[in-house]
Amino acid sequence: MQTMKQRLFKQIDVFTATPYLGNPLAVVLDGSGLDDAAMQRFAGWTNLSETTFLLPPTDPTADYRVRIFTPGGELPFAGHPTLGSCHSWLQAGGQPRNKDFIIQECKVGLVKIRREPLDTEGQRLAFAAPPLKRSAPSPMLLAQVAAALGLKAPQILAAQLLDNGPLWLGLLLDSPETVLQLNPNHQALDKLEAKVGVAAIYPRQEAPPLIARANREARAFGPATAAAGVAPDLEVRAFAATIGINEDPVTGSLNASLAQWLIDEGYLPERYEASQGVCLGRAGQVQLTRDAAGQVWVGGESVTCIDGQVML
Repeated sequence: MQTMKQRLFKQIDVFTATPYLGNPLAVVLDGSGLDDAAMQRFAGWTNLSETTFLLPPTDPTADYRVRIFTPGGELPFAGHPTLGSCHSWLQAGGQPRNKDFIIQECKVGLVKIRREPLDTEGQRLAFAAPPLKRSAPSPMLLAQVAAALGLKAPQILAAQLLDNGPLWLGLLLDSPETVLQLNPNHQALDKLEAKVGVAAIYPRQEAPPLIARANREARAFGPATAAAGVAPDLEVRAFAATIGINEDPVTGSLNASLAQWLIDEGYLPERYEASQGVCLGRAGQVQLTRDAAGQVWVGGESVTCIDGQVML
């Protein structure tokens, strides 16, 4: 057992401006001297979807290095840990080498993060989605996953294996109601070793009553939540029992790969907003943009909920 010491620690809520309505992230701001087992043990103890450890970079162009752990193992890349770790690093006094971008080093490589001013006070961070590899899933896998989700074939409009570090099976479904009413067999998904992201597009003229209701419920926590009536373009859910998370509240890596796929195939415009977390009592908001160079950016606000020290 390694000798423990006090380390700076934060718990961040990501993809929300209001505490406790997004996806929480544990951040150890100094992971130096911790071995893999200690990091994994602490990630299991926090029992959050991800815990990150900030380290000095090994690449001279990077501002910091991050290692990302779920309760079940290490990830090469993940979206909400990227935004939450950067938020923590900046809040702790981190100074980027480049005036335009923060450069994060992780196992998938270097990830650019930019600061975007908001109409209201403050700023939003957005990361450049890593390159995506995608392919058609096998008919057998698709049929097995559909059965685990309780879906009939006509409800699946399109399917792709999406790999931007994490590997997701992405399913485009026939309606947001189908997405929100799913009751997956998580044990079956775990046996299939399949992380599954489901999404559906809102008709432009449709006011989504389930989102409006979620916003009404969210405002009970305070006035700074998303305004009622803000209509998203896409409803998303993420199921990852194979890494110890039945359902992830708001998922940056999945939203990144969905955007790269769905914008490229013409399902969605080059700028849209995704909603995620409704079924878990959250109100996650993810902004997706593809710029003139074809780069997809994944943005969201973050807020610090816990700020202190941890013995580790």
